[in-house]
Amino acid sequence: ALVLRRPELIQPNEREIIAQLQTAHSDLKSAIELAQQFASLVRQRLSEQFDAWLNKAKNSSVSLLRSFAVSLESDYDAVKAGVTMSVSNGPVEGHINRLKMLKRQMYGRAKIDLLERRFLLAI
Repeated sequence: ALVLRRPELIQPNEREIIAQLQTAHSDLKSAIELAQQFASLVRQRLSEQFDAWLNKAKNSSVSLLRSFAVSLESDYDAVKAGVTMSVSNGPVEGHINRLKMLKRQMYGRAKIDLLERRFLLAI
């Protein structure tokens, strides 16, 4: 989490921790740099840099990064659209998740009329 935090939110003592981690092992340095680049790329929607990052990650010495890159590449069009487009279905997914949670809480406890009122109060 510390590595993926926005650079402007990292405290000086946390920067020292990251620097110590990077000097401890060369693979860890590579993993931290690639993770930070990916977070920046997604946050700033730098789709033109995605392909270069993907190639770096696939050629990384860290097996977890390689497998992550392969999984991104297997769904390349969706990932590229996610990095490129500003629209998101996140709010809709949040509503669906909340309604499913309410449904699970009420399972076996109420009939449809009470469930309907609970849904309407939640919205």
